[in-house]
Amino acid sequence: MKGILGRKQGMTRLFMEDGVVEAVSVLEAGPCLVTQVKTRQRNGYQAIQIGYEEARKLNEPEAGHVRRVAPMRHLRELRMDELGDAQVGQRIDVTIFQPGDIVDVEGVSKGKGFAGGMKRHNFGGGPKTHGQSDRGRAPGSVGAGTSPGRVWKGTKMAGHMGDRKTTAMNLKVVHVDAERNLVMVKGSVPGARNGMVMIRESRRKS
Repeated sequence: MKGILGRKQGMTRLFMEDGVVEAVSVLEAGPCLVTQVKTRQRNGYQAIQIGYEEARKLNEPEAGHVRRVAPMRHLRELRMDELGDAQVGQRIDVTIFQPGDIVDVEGVSKGKGFAGGMKRHNFGGGPKTHGQSDRGRAPGSVGAGTSPGRVWKGTKMAGHMGDRKTTAMNLKVVHVDAERNLVMVKGSVPGARNGMVMIRESRRKS
């Protein structure tokens, strides 16, 4: 599996050779360094750990972990079916992707604070007739009757909306700019501008 860390830069549009205009998300990715290689014999599974952005200050355990490469600010693991020639210190850049590749982009969605049921879960709200002047946006009943006599865990209710790990799947790579470390993918990706993203090869290619 191919993957790289980066940051979301925003959205723009590209005019393709056939005249079609594509809305794309611009992602600045890499270069990343391999900071650790995990094997099935030693760790029970196969993966590589990659680091992104140089860290200004690390504590002793963190500095010791990356002593063979460079002080890295962000570390993530990528499970691998085959490790191939992966080794500590190896450089990974955007050239691992080509236009036409299908990728998944993982990020943290924008936080929207405390939200009600209509905004958070697309509830329809209560009827606006028969004197229900204060129930228009109320969630309605959430109980489950005498048995079990409580509210089930996971019941859709008002609460904290957004600010959680989200993955946009099966996005098409439209353009790769190796000089500026940019990957442009069709459509939107989760997160705000400058938010961290993980771009990885899709396992479920459309």
